[in-house]
Amino acid sequence: MGDKTDKIIVGISIGDLNGIGIEVILKTFEDKRMLDFCTPVLFGSTKVISYHKKALDIELPVHGISAISQLNHSKINVLNIWKEEISIELGQATKTSGTYAAKSLEEAVKYLKERTIDVLLTAPINKETIQSESFNFPGHTEYLEAHLKGDSLMILMTDQLKIGLITGHIPISRVAEAITPALIKEKVETMHASLKSDFGITKPKIAVLALNPHCGDKGVIGEEDDAIIKPTIDEIKESGKLIFGPYAADGFFGSETYKQFDGVLATYHDQGLAPFKALSFGNGVNFTAGLNEIRTSPDHGTGFDIAGKNKANPSSFGVETLFVIVPANASGLGPDLNYVPVLKSRIASTLYLQVRAND
Repeated sequence: MGDKTDKIIVGISIGDLNGIGIEVILKTFEDKRMLDFCTPVLFGSTKVISYHKKALDIELPVHGISAISQLNHSKINVLNIWKEEISIELGQATKTSGTYAAKSLEEAVKYLKERTIDVLLTAPINKETIQSESFNFPGHTEYLEAHLKGDSLMILMTDQLKIGLITGHIPISRVAEAITPALIKEKVETMHASLKSDFGITKPKIAVLALNPHCGDKGVIGEEDDAIIKPTIDEIKESGKLIFGPYAADGFFGSETYKQFDGVLATYHDQGLAPFKALSFGNGVNFTAGLNEIRTSPDHGTGFDIAGKNKANPSSFGVETLFVIVPANASGLGPDLNYVPVLKSRIASTLYLQVRAND
């Protein structure tokens, strides 16, 4: 199973250099069995990785390379994309750390587009310090949509819950005007297609949340749910899709109605992420659906408050995020022979041979 032909090459952008991204990456691969089914390549600098290893007292060998052709499929590879010394200030949001987080992401996306790496995992960035002339985006999702093909949809997911966002990183003051029939149809279509092709759900059942409290109470608290969202849902239903709503978000999650659906579409960022993180923080994965390449990330941020303190939990980045790509068994440390999400077929058909070989 260690041969390069049956292992997925996982490109990893290292995120903000002063945050917990590198820590969770290193902790993920402390268990060497992770290398049995994927070849990681970090886009950054061995000097930066060594600094974090020393600060965290982590003894983990890495393989520095200057070209992707030098990959060692039995080691943790670090592709050196800069040579200069970088000032690292753990726990601090600095322009330098944001600049090099952007460099790591840009280089990783370049190799993803070239298909030199199979998939992309992104460590957390600071959305303020990363801004520049070349990176003028509110987050990873928008950057990837601009550089890859397709219409993106941010999906926060666990085994039991998948929440997509109709609107993403925009101010709450602009949400209502952004909710249009065209946007709702686009996001429903993207989620529906992803649930079918990426997760193997033949007839996905999707819920749409209401924009206003109590679904607007017949216009008393707002008209968007009756005037825009419900008619659009009814129109989509005519195509045969199992789409329902709008549902008032508080009761929807409070009564566990979400368990009746394969996917949920929230109308704005915090409407979806607040309940998701309350229900599954640390075990969730951010999956970017709708694009021609696969990208996942953990469900947490830069963690400046615990950076350098050896307190970061790697589960959301490691086991959860990697196993969106590589299926895990009950122990969490090997292929699951009974559960092979269709998502993997988009990466490489050899993965099926790899799993079968271990049966």
